[in-house]
Amino acid sequence: MTTLSTDAVTQFAVLDALLAGTYESGMTVGFALEHGDFGVGCCDRLGGEVVVVDGEAFECTVDGPPSRMADSAILPFVDIAPLAETEATDVGGLDLAGFTAAVENRLVSRNLFHAVRFDGVLARVRIRATPRQHHPLPPLDEVTRTQVETDLVERRGTLVGFWAPAIYQGIAVAGLHLHFLADDRLAGGHVLELTAGAGELRVAAYARFHLHLPVDDLFLRTELTHDRDHRIVAVEGGVGAR
Repeated sequence: MTTLSTDAVTQFAVLDALLAGTYESGMTVGFALEHGDFGVGCCDRLGGEVVVVDGEAFECTVDGPPSRMADSAILPFVDIAPLAETEATDVGGLDLAGFTAAVENRLVSRNLFHAVRFDGVLARVRIRATPRQHHPLPPLDEVTRTQVETDLVERRGTLVGFWAPAIYQGIAVAGLHLHFLADDRLAGGHVLELTAGAGELRVAAYARFHLHLPVDDLFLRTELTHDRDHRIVAVEGGVGAR
C-alpha cells in the first residue's frame, strides 16, 4: 500500500528555466533541508547532480566522488520532501521500463506527485554529471552535450527520485526522474539507464506541491514558454515523460 503523505513536495525553480539558460540563483542546501530529507536537484551553474537521502545532501560532480554539501551551497533546481513511511516491495531483474512500470503500479493517482526510493543492488546503472557552466550560461540541452557518463555494474546503493504528473511537464520532469548514490559514496549522478538487481522499492504520494520561483534579474526578464517537450525528454535521457 502506498502512503498518501500529509507533507508537501517543495521545488525551487522550473525545468523550463534551465532549458532557457536561466539558472543564476538558487535555494541554499540548508533551506532545502528544512523542507525535507529526500530529494534530487542540480549544483550551482549545473556543475553536477544532487542527491538528498536520509537528510544529507551530496553533490555528484565530474571532478571526483560524491561529497557532502555545505548548507550554504546553492541549488538552482531542487525537488525535496519529507519521505513518508510506506510499505516496501521487493523488486529485481527490472530494466528502466520495467522499473518505471513497477513504480506506476504503486501510484495513488497519476495526478499526484510521488517520491520514489529503491535500496539494493543495481546490476547496471548508467549515470551522468555535467560540468560547471560559465557566463553566458547556455541552455540545459547544450550543457548535456558535454555531460560525463559512467557505467556502473553490481553496485549497492539508493535510487532517489520523483514521479510527476504529465500536467507539470516543463515545471518539473513529468514521469520518473531518478538519481543514484552508491552506498560507498564513491559514485552517483542522474540516471540514464538501469537494470535493478534485488532490492526494496518504496513509493509515497503527495497532494501538496510548493513552488519557489527565482527573483534574480535574469529570471525576471526571461519570458519562459513551454513549447518544446522533446528537449526535456532528450536531456533526461528517456527517464522522464513517456
